[in-house]
Amino acid sequence: MNNVESLINAEELAIQLFNEIENRGLIQAGKSENKLNTEIFELAKEMFGIEKYWHKRIVRAGKNTIFPYRENPADLIIQEEDILFLDFGPVFEEWEADLGRTYVLGKNTQMLKMKEDVEIAWNEGYEFYKKNRKGLIAADFYRFTCELAEKLGWKFGHIHCGHLIGRFPHERIQGEDTLNYIHPDNNHLMSEPDKMGNERFWIYEIHLVDKTESFGGFYEQLLR
Repeated sequence: MNNVESLINAEELAIQLFNEIENRGLIQAGKSENKLNTEIFELAKEMFGIEKYWHKRIVRAGKNTIFPYRENPADLIIQEEDILFLDFGPVFEEWEADLGRTYVLGKNTQMLKMKEDVEIAWNEGYEFYKKNRKGLIAADFYRFTCELAEKLGWKFGHIHCGHLIGRFPHERIQGEDTLNYIHPDNNHLMSEPDKMGNERFWIYEIHLVDKTESFGGFYEQLLR
């Protein structure tokens, strides 16, 4: 397989993992974020033999869903009426996946709207990316994504809306330069090769936050 095929294959396996999380009913009220995180780790090990992740495994519920990746909020218990998101980066045969999804327990209409809207926003952003792929500057894509959040009635919750993905460990190879993120200060074309002349592949992230900052939602996957 070539690079993009390997990344797509890794993502499809990650999607299988997320589907099995739902099939087994692992997301339950009364369970802590940390316990669910451990159960998902054990499930991935059972299904695929995976123990390697290229970034920290994230389960966030309730008010913790407003926090971006780099924060480490206190462990919460999942409630009967709650929202949570998962953000996992499993490594499959040295290729990284990065998948994020939002889930709602109960019938809170705003939380259910958030779950729907993070996926709507991701797909609208993806269509924009496909139409403008060759000439799209990362900073412009970030601004477009923030406008999507406002259009849907939310705030955008992070300082960037995506990052590079590739062969493990891409972070060590590429570093933390703004160039490697869909960031408001990255004025480079997303279609440009990396500093070693290789094609770059992007994960697109949607992190929406309620304007009262009481909860948020998250959705991410590969831009193909």
